Parts: sequence; structure tokens; C-alpha cells
Amino acid sequence: MSGSTKVSVSYEDSARNGRFVVRITGLAGEGELTFSRASDALVIADHTWVPDTLRGMGAGRALVEALIMDGREKFYCVMSLCPFVRAQSLKHPEWADVVEC
Repeated sequence: MSGSTKVSVSYEDSARNGRFVVRITGLAGEGELTFSRASDALVIADHTWVPDTLRGMGAGRALVEALIMDGREKFYCVMSLCPFVRAQSLKHPEWADVVEC
């Protein structure tokens, strides 16, 4: 990625579910990580999707990192039904305080 390329993640939430959305400046499309809120203490990561235009650029990882940071800030645990979130969490044992806690 060039120095002018920026990955940005936004957050959309409703009472029971929501999503994190990733965009990369200069590239078409957006990726998302959807979640369901089981309770104030538990969020279920349902699905992660990144379009071909954003693959290999850290978009998926940025989504999971946003979820982890949000979990730490709001004190909830993440159950990963999404295979991508699960795979990333296995690569990052430092996320154990939030994932599957």
C-alpha cells in the first residue's frame, strides 16, 4: 500500500445486531464484519466479507481488530461463529481476554 492509502473502519449498530465496515481510500467497495448481540456481555461475530478489490490489503484484519478493540472498550466477550474471526483469534493469543472468554 502506498503512503496515501488509508484503511478506515466505521461502526453501525442497532439494538440486536450491527456491523463494522471497512473502506480503503482509492479503492472501490467495502467489506464488513457482522455481529449479533446476545447480551450486554456477549457479542457473536457472524460473518466477515471483503470484496476482491480489498483482499490482501489488511481489510479483514482491520475489521477483526476493530471488533476486539470495541469489546475491550465496552467490556463484552466475542463468540466467533465466523471462520475468519476464529482463524484470526487463533493467530493472536493476546486477544484471549475478549475472544471466547
